[in-house]
Amino acid sequence: MAALSPSSLAALPDSLLLQILASLPPRDRIGVARVCKRWHRLVRDKLLWRHVDLSSCRISSKILWHLLRNYLRGSLRTLKLRGSLLSFRKQVLTSALMQALGKQCPKLHQLSLMETDLCSLQYDCMPSSLTTLELRYCEIPFVWFQVPETSKICTFPRIQELAIWNVPSFSNQHLFSIATQGTLKTLILSEVYRVTDVGIQTVAPHLKDLEHLALLQCSTGDSAMHFIGRHMKQLHHLDLRSNSLTDVGLLCLSGLPILEGLCLRDCSQLSPETILIVCQSLPSLKHLDLSRIDFEDKMLQKIQMGLPSCIVANTISCTDSSVIS
Repeated sequence: MAALSPSSLAALPDSLLLQILASLPPRDRIGVARVCKRWHRLVRDKLLWRHVDLSSCRISSKILWHLLRNYLRGSLRTLKLRGSLLSFRKQVLTSALMQALGKQCPKLHQLSLMETDLCSLQYDCMPSSLTTLELRYCEIPFVWFQVPETSKICTFPRIQELAIWNVPSFSNQHLFSIATQGTLKTLILSEVYRVTDVGIQTVAPHLKDLEHLALLQCSTGDSAMHFIGRHMKQLHHLDLRSNSLTDVGLLCLSGLPILEGLCLRDCSQLSPETILIVCQSLPSLKHLDLSRIDFEDKMLQKIQMGLPSCIVANTISCTDSSVIS
């Protein structure tokens, strides 16, 4: 397709130009604002800054301040950014910047951070409008997520969806602090080795309203399943891929009343007989993932025949997925 000439672009209505600008990365979008006054005006349109993804490159504090002063306003809903954890200048997010973000963007509800050093950032500086928080390859302080029982001065986020991917410092204490707030609906923990069976045991009574749970390559086993099956009766989806789960632990999940999706991908210590027994006790089960488990075809067929209302998946390849989109 031939490139549009400047005269052709100038003839386009604002609505079409906004669609073109929306397809550009934020950095390129800001660059084209220098073309003319019309483009400068369009680039500042609030529709272009509702969902901002800055995760493709490392962002400095200076750049964030520039974006906040000129583009990120009340229309911002979601923000993704990559910090500088692996570089000499680690700190990108400061308390002042986060407080300004919360003040200027009161509708911001989802924040996704990658490679970001949060060790010097107090949790009470996070925007209070946040309901979804995703941390990938980040560092957090030992005391975080804690909310005082009687907090009149500071307003804290009420996190409903929390995803932690490979955050080495995330521990049982962090999990307890966020779980006891009673707001979580979705919890994803991946490669979080400081969260153990004891941690799940402690928080399970506080997660009775949890709907989505993923424990991916964590230091949890059969003991954790007992408390999940006992307390988390509102689970719709449970992802246990790549865990050291045995038949003993799986049996603890029998009878979860509204569980619709169960992922046992790469759980190689499970027997097909126990999988079938447990899944037949789950009245609402619609999808079962047995990928990367070396079962014979006739065993997989037996499981599928025993679960006529359920789709059973078994593929060799494995792709990373997140409940949080």
